[in-house]
Amino acid sequence: QVQLVESGGGLVQAGGSLRLSCAASGSIFSINVMGWYRQAPGKQRELVATITTGGVTNYADSVKGRFTISRDNAKNTVYLQMNSLKPEDTAVYYCNFGGVRYGYWGQGTQVAVSS
Repeated sequence: QVQLVESGGGLVQAGGSLRLSCAASGSIFSINVMGWYRQAPGKQRELVATITTGGVTNYADSVKGRFTISRDNAKNTVYLQMNSLKPEDTAVYYCNFGGVRYGYWGQGTQVAVSS
């Protein structure tokens, strides 16, 4: 069993920055991909960024150049640095370890960007 605890969400003005953190505990030794997803009101959950144990990253086109995903293996933590935030980035952000289909999810953290 894996537990994920997210932190770092909040309210920020457009153009501002936030850093999300997701700390994992439990049996994560077999997990090789971690990521962040988001869900805005009335919309489906969508990919934001993923990172593998080898450090390979993937980003949604909408966040490329503005967001950076990283991980600290020693702390079992994955981060999402979000810069140049836009109102359309407003959503609940979810951490995922192990993939969408069979992986584990955090409880979600709200990010709100005001114009």
